[in-house]
Amino acid sequence: MNENTSLHQSRAVKYLNVYLAVIGVILVFGVGVLTGEALFVRKNILASSGQVSIEKVVNLNRSFNNSASVDFGQFWQVWDAVKQQYVKQPVKDADLFYGAMQGMVAGLGDPYSQYFPPQAAAEFSKNLAGEFSGIGAEIGVKNNQLVVVAPLPETPAFRAGLRPGDRILAIDKRSTLGMDVTTAVISIRGPSTSSVELAILRNGWDKPRDFTIHRAKINVPSVIFSMKPGNVAYLRIMQFNGDTTPGLNQAIKEIQNKKVSGIILDLRSNPGGYLDAAVSMASEWIKNGTVVSERSSNGSENAHPSEGLHRLVGIKTVVLVNKGSASASEIVAGALQDTKTGTIIGETTFGKGSVQDYQNLPDGSAFKITVAEWYTPGEHNINDKGITPDIEVKEDFEKEEVGKDVMIDKALELLKK
Repeated sequence: MNENTSLHQSRAVKYLNVYLAVIGVILVFGVGVLTGEALFVRKNILASSGQVSIEKVVNLNRSFNNSASVDFGQFWQVWDAVKQQYVKQPVKDADLFYGAMQGMVAGLGDPYSQYFPPQAAAEFSKNLAGEFSGIGAEIGVKNNQLVVVAPLPETPAFRAGLRPGDRILAIDKRSTLGMDVTTAVISIRGPSTSSVELAILRNGWDKPRDFTIHRAKINVPSVIFSMKPGNVAYLRIMQFNGDTTPGLNQAIKEIQNKKVSGIILDLRSNPGGYLDAAVSMASEWIKNGTVVSERSSNGSENAHPSEGLHRLVGIKTVVLVNKGSASASEIVAGALQDTKTGTIIGETTFGKGSVQDYQNLPDGSAFKITVAEWYTPGEHNINDKGITPDIEVKEDFEKEEVGKDVMIDKALELLKK
């Protein structure tokens, strides 16, 4: 090695050390700036109690709000005008803030994405906790209109005569125009000693009719099992909850003992429920492959494969659905249809095939937002479209004789063949 080579290496090492030192300083400075900004923001949005202060949040630094496509200056212009000019003063920052958050999520145009101010979030969480008093009907949105997805059998809603697809125009004389699902559910629920009045418009009616429904404690069994003529097993699934899989296991033991000739799986007016219960149920008929997939906006996919013992594989099965069959019901029906393990008869289902993520926020508010959509094994998007039956059979509750069920009769006919 000559002297020049040694000198160049010495200089290279020297400059490398300088570069590393500069980079180190920049990194330390950057971390310090970020930490400082985080501490600054935290200091300026927290009240003395340690909770987030809405007033401090909205006035922290309006320059933080930048967008290439919209002018946030207009937002603050309207904000200031409302604060200064609205006839009823004072206007609370918190009311405007929560209203703006609700409007932002509503701007998605998705009935299943929603922002909850603290009080509404607390009520929503309480309703998820378990037993409640109400009328026993699942409520949804179809074409921007509140509708009855499904009245659960033998509940006040069912006995009062509500039907899947009924449009709810008013609750206790309050118009439902622009009302979200959660607000509607909270308004309909109440003490079991009380009643609620719904203005209902049904296809074929020239004007709405009022239904006064007495609330009650809702406790509907998840799985009902019985035997039909021809040694056919009848499985009625009311909803997919924590009792569904144990109830199904008990029913399958009966089916195995009786060596049935076929199965009728009745998912009519089933509003859905837990995903894992739906996957577990469909897997009893599907030995291999995917039961359902969820796909997000970024293209990622999460497939849910068949699982368990597959104890009903090979048994001829007819699945009953109607426009009140939603969510988990559609997952099961779509999986059995695409894998040719069940024949679907009835009406096109509701079309609730989306996944929501629910997040709590520091001030007690919360939001749920649609993050993915369900796809059947045959690549059919359940959301909005629903499941189209293999054989269409329409129910006519107004004309059907008491004790007669045209769908069950059709299912027995198919299984006999």
